[in-house]
Amino acid sequence: MPRAASGQVIEKNTARGRVFALRFRAAGARQYVTLGYADDGWTRAKADDELANVLADVRRGIWQPPTPPTPIPVATDPTFHVFASEWFAAKGREIRPNTVSSYRNDLTNHLLPFFGEHHLSQITIREVDRYRQHKVGLGRLKARTINMHLALLAQIMEAALEYDYVPRNPAAGRRRRLKADRPKPVYLDSAAHIAAMLAAASALDAAPDAQTSGRRPVIAVMILAGLRAHEIEDLRWRHVNLADGRITVGSSKTDAGIREVDLLPLLRDELAAHKAAGARSKPNDLVFSTRTGAPRDRYNLRQRVVLPVAREAAARLDERAEQGDDVQPLPVGISPHKLRHTFASVLVALGNDPAYVMGQLGHTDPAFTLRIYSHMMRRDAGERDRLRALVEGRDWALSGTGGAESASDAPSTEASRTTKPPR
Repeated sequence: MPRAASGQVIEKNTARGRVFALRFRAAGARQYVTLGYADDGWTRAKADDELANVLADVRRGIWQPPTPPTPIPVATDPTFHVFASEWFAAKGREIRPNTVSSYRNDLTNHLLPFFGEHHLSQITIREVDRYRQHKVGLGRLKARTINMHLALLAQIMEAALEYDYVPRNPAAGRRRRLKADRPKPVYLDSAAHIAAMLAAASALDAAPDAQTSGRRPVIAVMILAGLRAHEIEDLRWRHVNLADGRITVGSSKTDAGIREVDLLPLLRDELAAHKAAGARSKPNDLVFSTRTGAPRDRYNLRQRVVLPVAREAAARLDERAEQGDDVQPLPVGISPHKLRHTFASVLVALGNDPAYVMGQLGHTDPAFTLRIYSHMMRRDAGERDRLRALVEGRDWALSGTGGAESASDAPSTEASRTTKPPR
């Protein structure tokens, strides 16, 4: 007498949700059939009914394995527009939002207008060179920007190569790139420059017509903790341990970027004052947010914080120089990333070794750290001492002058801080 057909319903929790499947014997072998997910309408009761139907078909000898779906036909030579759009849709789930925005801009405004109607087989080395020459001829973009377009094109065409749409990647290789001048390094590594940036941020925050405030603690974190723009954007108060003196960076673009940054005394004071003055100081609140509570993104940090502060600081230093003070002008080209470089200079001035500096910055390549180290060691000992005094929170250094006669003569930093909510 043949054995009665038997089986069972399998339920599993997955990243997408609860999924239902059947396990049973048929045609002399164990069978496993996936039914679907809960959000597709599947329930345990519906799965039990389906199991009963399947087992009935097995007993009758009419059950057949599910037919695999028919493969979707693909073009043998799609256009760049079609292929690049599919590539971007898949890639967008793997990269950071800022990178998604950058890729979208380069595709929409540059690569697609030129290559969009080309079939992949028509994108040859000659066509890539023609694109490069076209962009150079317009005279609107820097070589570095055009090279970024070509690098993105090379990524897309590398995927096309893997799918056997093209025999080679026509955008790969240094010969496709323009010779770009390496920008001169911008070093903001003197106590006077850092003090001027902090004082300028305080002045802008305190201005009666200020539409954006809270700049000073942001500038302090950039200079004295070296956080990247997206790390500042994601920073929450649960990541800041004022008691133990450290910031935990748990979201970064590299594995090395996941790190703990030791708080310098001045920065600890700045963050403590910022937390005490702010309305949003719960563990999950953003440390730096707009007036509406949204994160300060890369654009906000650059346009509303760093650039206005740098302009104000430069004007203040120029005014002091005109009055006879021995101060150097603020370097041209201050940006959020250059302020991150400043943190490396500060750590070197404090006598830290390159390995520690790399760890605090979240770097894996020692080349940058060693360049900073070499530059800072060429500064005179007096300047390094002034920088040390600044970050250790001595009042005379924070004044941005040559020093106070005594601690009581030094200006208080608290007076320059503002409690206005940031925009």
